[in-house]
This record gives sequence, structure tokens and C-alpha cells, in this order.
Amino acid sequence: MLFSSLIFIVYFLPITVIVYYSIPTRRLDLRNVWLLLASLVFYSWGEPVYIFLMIYSALFNYFMAGQIEREKKLGGSGKLNMIFTLVMNLLILGFFKYWGFLMDTFNSITGMDIKYHALALPIGISFYTFQGLSYIFDVYRGKVEVQRNPLKVALYLALFPQLIAGPIVNYKDIASQLDERTCNMERFGEGATRFCIGMGKKVILANNLGALFQEVCALGDDKLTVVTAWIGILGYTFQIYFDFSGYSDMAIGLGRMFGFEFKENFNYPYISRSISEFWRRWHISLSSWFRDYVYIPLGGNRCSVKRHILNLLIVWSLTGLWHGASWNFVAWGTYFGILLILEKYLIGKYIDKMPELLQHIYVMLIVIISWVFFSITDTAEMFHFLGAMFGIGAAGFADMTSLYFIRTSAILLIAAAVGSTPKPAHEINALCEKYGRTGIVVVLAIFFVAVSYLVFGSYNPFLYFRF
Repeated sequence: MLFSSLIFIVYFLPITVIVYYSIPTRRLDLRNVWLLLASLVFYSWGEPVYIFLMIYSALFNYFMAGQIEREKKLGGSGKLNMIFTLVMNLLILGFFKYWGFLMDTFNSITGMDIKYHALALPIGISFYTFQGLSYIFDVYRGKVEVQRNPLKVALYLALFPQLIAGPIVNYKDIASQLDERTCNMERFGEGATRFCIGMGKKVILANNLGALFQEVCALGDDKLTVVTAWIGILGYTFQIYFDFSGYSDMAIGLGRMFGFEFKENFNYPYISRSISEFWRRWHISLSSWFRDYVYIPLGGNRCSVKRHILNLLIVWSLTGLWHGASWNFVAWGTYFGILLILEKYLIGKYIDKMPELLQHIYVMLIVIISWVFFSITDTAEMFHFLGAMFGIGAAGFADMTSLYFIRTSAILLIAAAVGSTPKPAHEINALCEKYGRTGIVVVLAIFFVAVSYLVFGSYNPFLYFRF
């Protein structure tokens, strides 16, 4: 089920909210049970079979956390149980997400043609697997107490606002909220406002930008001019930002409506002045997860230069692989790893001396090129598109099709560029604070326009569902 779907907005969310707030505030245990049941229905709506996989993940991590605690009380370190839990979680993730990729790679290297059955990817498996590991690692490190109630562990993993597309919530950040949280109309209103704004970003901007990119890709290699290629990839650049950040806004808003506080996942990454800053602003929960649970345990930057470079390459290769079972994602992650190494040891001091405008141009050029690797899985098509952007193999500089795209998409791209800065959000917040009703009218207008798009439109993908 999608947040940006009529069935969620018209049926699921109102019913969930009404029942939740009908339960007395003092009965938080019952509210938690209701949220867990609603989350299981939400997840099983499209994939009823895989609900058992998620329940198994919750029970397995609950049991193993207890085993780690018991081993520590007996004087052990809990390390073997932690490693066993890590391996089992990764094996499950690897089997469902990477089995086909591994078999295809093996067949291509050996020249063999081993047949295999392609498995449907359980939605959100990367997200809830990483959250389960967060719980295990935090228990092992002694940062949190073991959760005695298995239903609360299940709710932590299955909570529908962040279940299938994040943000990735570390257990230590939400443990206390499972036992005590504030639910009132003020927080509900803040959450609803955030949800509406996120829905507008997803439905009004991201969906239309995605349709633009699809139109460009459908032209074929022989009709791709330099201008058309840039218009297409600019469409995707803004699509993936508004698609994912909009969904994160909806998740954070929904969480707040039920009393939960999730950390921010995006902080206007397209205003960054270095690649390091970009990754402090983009998909913050994933970057933080890899920093806390992979990069720092590997030694971080408190080691030799060679080891630090290796640590960065490992982390960013894994970051790319996390996004998808394909070599283009590995290339995408490694690309950013190399750039971060270059900024750290070679070009960073020169970038810092550049005018601010040139710093922004540098970042956006690097990021836009990266989205070519990310968006096109076929290697030949990927390199042809990238070459066309710079006149290599392009069907000329521009043509009538290019002019058509400029005429029909210029306002959309300008709106997306402005919307990717803090200005619009600042203005909406100012309206809400200063003029109350005017701000509410603006938010409601965004909501109703988005719903209208859902009623009359048919293009409503979500890029991060495959992860």
C-alpha cells in the first residue's frame, strides 16, 4: 500500500487514526497493539505471503537480543551470538534481494547458463533488516536495555509510517517512545501538515518529473540530443529528491500524528557546496547507519591513510549495493566513495577556496552525473545517455523535440529547482505561524491538488520501494 494512494488516504489512515484515538491515552499498550495490527495489514496489503518473513525477523531478533544479554550476564561478551544474528539477517536479505544478481554474475563470468527461479523482492526488506540489526548492535554495545515485550520489537520493525521506505530508525532513538509518548491535537496537526506537504512533493512534483524522464528515455538512442538528455536527467534529479524526501516527510508526519518523533532524513541536499556536505544532507538515516555500524567499527578515520581509503571504499560500495542488486548501483556507490576520498586528500582545499556559486555547480554536476548511473541499469544505455549529455553519440545539440520539452517542462523544472531549497518550506511555516488560517488553507490546497492528481492520473511510482 502506498501513502500516495486513494485507498490509504480515504480508508486506511482515517480508520487507523479514529480507532487509535478512541483508545484511552492511559492504555498505551492497547494503542501499540492496534498500531501493530494496522501495520501488519498495511504491509500485507500487496504481499500477504511476506508478512510471515517480517514477523520471523522480529521474533528472531527479539530472541537473539535476549541470548546476547544472558551471555553477558554469565560473563561472556555476547559476540558469537551477535555475529550469528548478523549473519542470519544478512543471509535472509541476500537470498531475497541478491540471489538473482549473484546467479547472473556467476553465469556471465563462467559462461554457464544455470537456471534459477527469480524471487519477488519483499517490499522494505532492506529497511526493516537494517532496523533489526540496529537493535541487535545497540543491545550488544550496551546502549539500550533488552526489550522484554516481543510485541514492541515487532512494532519497532513493522511501524507502518517508516516500514517500507524509511527513514531507517535506530532502536536507541525510539525505545523510550514505545513505552511513553505524547499524543495531542497540536502534534497531530503538525504531523498532518508535514504529511500534506510531503504528499504534494511526491504527487505534484515527483510524479510529473518522473513522467518527463520516462518520455525522454522512450525516445531511443538515435533521437537523444544533448539538450534533451540534460532535460531528462534534470527531471530525474529532481524526481528522486522529491520522491524520496516527500515520502520521508509523509513518514515523519504520520509518525508525529501517532506520537512518534523520527529524525530528519533530508536537509536540502541540493544546496550543498561539497560532496561530503551532500551526504550529510541526503538520506541521512542511511548515511548515519553505515557510519555507526560499519565505518566506525572498521576504524573510521582513526587509522592510516591507506586503511582510511579502504574503509571509505568498502562503506560506499556497500551503500551502492544496498540500493539494488545490480552493478550500476555498485558503480554509483564506488563513484561517490572515490569522490569523497579525492575531496578528503586532494581537491578539498581547492574546492573550499572556490566562489560559492562554483561550489554549487561542482556539486550539482557530480550529483547529476551520478543519477545516470543510478537510473539506468543497462550498461550500454547508461554510457550512451551519459555520452549524449556531453555530445558524444548524441543526435545533435538540439532539435524540435528538445524545444518541445523546454516549452512543456520549463515551469515544472523551475518550480522543482526552487522547491529543492529551504525558501518554500520557510514561507509556508511563516504563513502557518503568522496567519494561522492562511497557512492551513495553503496546506489544504496542496493536499486537494495532490488528491486530484491521484484521482485523474495513472503515473504514481515510488523509486525506493525496490530497496
